Amino acid sequence: MLKFQYHYLLFAAIIFVIEVLIALYVQDGIIRPYIGDFLVVILIYCFFKSFLNLSVWAVAVGVLLFSYTIEVLQYFKIVELLHLQGSKLASTIIGTSFSWTDMLAYTLGVGFVLLVERIVAGKRMASQMKST
Repeated sequence: MLKFQYHYLLFAAIIFVIEVLIALYVQDGIIRPYIGDFLVVILIYCFFKSFLNLSVWAVAVGVLLFSYTIEVLQYFKIVELLHLQGSKLASTIIGTSFSWTDMLAYTLGVGFVLLVERIVAGKRMASQMKST
């Protein structure tokens, strides 16, 4: 079940840096709210895949369900219920407002992961068939 895969950790680190740069320097209506949410599910996916030897689908669905859960908790004002509204870190990580467009961004991000994984798996299979 555990297996270290450095390339996933490298991708997660790169996306993390991009996310931090977006959070610090981008104040717009498209990249920060939508691309950031699109990328965060890819970041979480890559992080878990770097340590877990689970199927692509299992990790992707798990990440999507986790993301949906966080978004639903935002709807119920979880930050306020936990009395964390004074914490900028908690408000930033958990979020404070529900949005259907966030749900769409998470779905598209996981869809992108599945597409990339399928392309990579197809290339691996083609490469293996050539070498045999």
